[in-house]
Amino acid sequence: MNTSAKKTVFLVAALVLIAIVGYTAADMEDVGMCIRNCAQCKKMLGAYFEGPLCADACVKFKGKMIPDCENIESVAPFLNKLE
Repeated sequence: MNTSAKKTVFLVAALVLIAIVGYTAADMEDVGMCIRNCAQCKKMLGAYFEGPLCADACVKFKGKMIPDCENIESVAPFLNKLE
């Protein structure tokens, strides 16, 4: 391999690495926001809201399913009946 081919391979590898790191960091921000929303919903809804279950879902789905405390459809999976 000549020098210019080595440089090209190195640059492509570096760009791929940067893209992966950036994508992972964005995912972690989404997970953090999701968990903060779970905590807010727990404060608002109290014992009716399963906070740990919500946080587990945040991690499992990588923050793609962020709960909105004022939207019953988004928090319904985490609600329980008090008996």
